[in-house]
Amino acid sequence: MISNQKKPELIVDLCKDSKLKGFIVINNTNLGPAQGGTRIASYPTTKDALTDALKLAEAMTYKCAIVGLAFGGGKGVIVKQPGMTKKEILKEYALQVNKLKGKFYTGEDVGMEEADVQYMMKFGPYFNGKTGLAGDPSYFAALSVFHAIKKSLDFVFHSEKINGRSFAIKGVGKTGTFLAKFLSKEGGKVYVYDIDESKTNKLIKENKNILAGDKDISEMDVDIFCPCALGNDITSKNVNRIRAKIVCGTANNQLETIEVGDRLFERGILHVPDYVANAGGLINVSDELMPGGYNRKRVLKKIDNLKNILESILRKSKRDKISPIRVANRYAESIFLKKKEKAYAH
Repeated sequence: MISNQKKPELIVDLCKDSKLKGFIVINNTNLGPAQGGTRIASYPTTKDALTDALKLAEAMTYKCAIVGLAFGGGKGVIVKQPGMTKKEILKEYALQVNKLKGKFYTGEDVGMEEADVQYMMKFGPYFNGKTGLAGDPSYFAALSVFHAIKKSLDFVFHSEKINGRSFAIKGVGKTGTFLAKFLSKEGGKVYVYDIDESKTNKLIKENKNILAGDKDISEMDVDIFCPCALGNDITSKNVNRIRAKIVCGTANNQLETIEVGDRLFERGILHVPDYVANAGGLINVSDELMPGGYNRKRVLKKIDNLKNILESILRKSKRDKISPIRVANRYAESIFLKKKEKAYAH
């Protein structure tokens, strides 16, 4: 969990009024309607799916607040199930989102593609990531993490230089692949691992600076560990085995608990709060909802400004001797818990 905030404003159990298994969670709407992607994934139980949705929705509340967006946090989680085609799932889900009448805007996440979002747009106006406008958020999420990596390198090593640094990337789906390419292009030595070997093999074949890691990639002795798969990569069980100097990746909810973030800080490892680092994806898709519509220049300017937000977090963390995740949480809470009508302007 990121924090111990109050219960979410709304939990929609998709099982009750549709053929789907899963949940829509609206965590907080103090700053505006909830915003957050929808993932389609396998879960051991529906309870696990709900837990994931709750954590992800909470993270979106913090993410929207800290980057200055007039939205709250929400998330959709659909459990993979046999007997329904992808289009049947998407249509059924779109109709459920419509019932919320604008309280929740959503787009793609794990298990969903840009084309899936375009299909859902046929059934309602509450979907973002339109082809030709924001599109797939993966590139922008990876771009903001790339900027965050440079800022964290400067903070730890007093240089933003990628060349000569080593990186271990766990998960090379869309965001992990983009990040690996960004880093290798600038001369970084990049190790990658994914449970799907075809993804790692493809990257290694195409890029001479990208090498194969193993299943224990999170414990490699590198400059930066980049969690880019699903959440809970760093837990109370493995936190003392992390050897990287910096942890910064595209995955959401990288820490099992906030105390794990404290332990990294105690060990002298800089963990960049994931909802700050990967906020580029959210910034990109939410821009479709801005007055006047999508503006790529505005998106890139906001993503570039994340460096300034991160720098202020890291400086305060160092000065006050508390973990960056606690600094970021307090910063975000000071915005959305005040129930301001407009998001904080950075």
